[in-house]
Parts: sequence; structure tokens; C-alpha cells
Amino acid sequence: MPRFKKILCPIDFDQNSLQALRLASELARERKATLYLLHVVAIPPGPEVALSFGKMEAAARTKLERLARRKVNGKAHYEVEVMTGDPGVELVQAANRLRANLIVMATHGRKGLRRFVLGSVAERVVREAPCPVLTVKPKAPAAKSSQKTSARKRRA
Repeated sequence: MPRFKKILCPIDFDQNSLQALRLASELARERKATLYLLHVVAIPPGPEVALSFGKMEAAARTKLERLARRKVNGKAHYEVEVMTGDPGVELVQAANRLRANLIVMATHGRKGLRRFVLGSVAERVVREAPCPVLTVKPKAPAAKSSQKTSARKRRA
């Protein structure tokens, strides 16, 4: 069984990353590992880059520390880190710097044009990470149409 002693969990504060955090904190607790929570303040594309990244980082750090106290505190040893840059690049660099043994991260499940335009942080991390990456897929909404279809098939 692999020895996961340093687990990196990127958080973007959406519901999917909270699911990944639950799994990562459970793994850290079971393995007596250190859990590194990381939020990357993304630099928006285009020439009108805001100069208020210091405030954005401070706000993100406060939010991440509060989240860590509520969701992880007492379950596992953790550290919080906030960075600014391209999320995919920064996650891979953090994994290298921390010598992470595992990355647990959410995916957003984007497809088609949205994925092409927005990119895929998870895909980049999976390709370039120096360690295994465990991806947590978003929960799919209950498919009501398929339930109706199977009910029709039973009646026929």
C-alpha cells in the first residue's frame, strides 16, 4: 500500500472541491498524513489585470482557514497555502515543492466548448503531477427522464 504522508488538496470553494476535501481529510486521518489545502487566485486573462491580488489573497486565506477549521480541524494535521497564478501550473509546482505523495482534487465535468475555452486544470495536473492524482467527479443530478423511460419499458 502506498505511503501517502503529504496530501495536497486544491480548493476553489465550490461544492465539488468540498467533496474532495472530505475525502482528502479522511485519507489524511487514516494515514496520519499532513493535508495541504491550497487555493490559487487565478490571474484573469486580458490586459486589464487587477492590481488588488494582495487583497484577494488575504480574503482567500481567511476563507480557506475558516473552511479548514470547520472541516478538517481535529481530524488531521493540515496546513493552508494561498498562491496567485495559473491554477494548473501553481498546483503542479506546489506538489513538487511540498513533495506531495498524493493530490486529491475535484473536477468540474465540463465538456465540449466550455472545456476548450475554460481549459481543464484537473487534466493538466493529472498529466504533469509528480505523484498520483485522485480526482473527485461532481455528483450528477438524478436523471428523472431515465426513470420515466424505464417505467414505460416495464409497462410495455
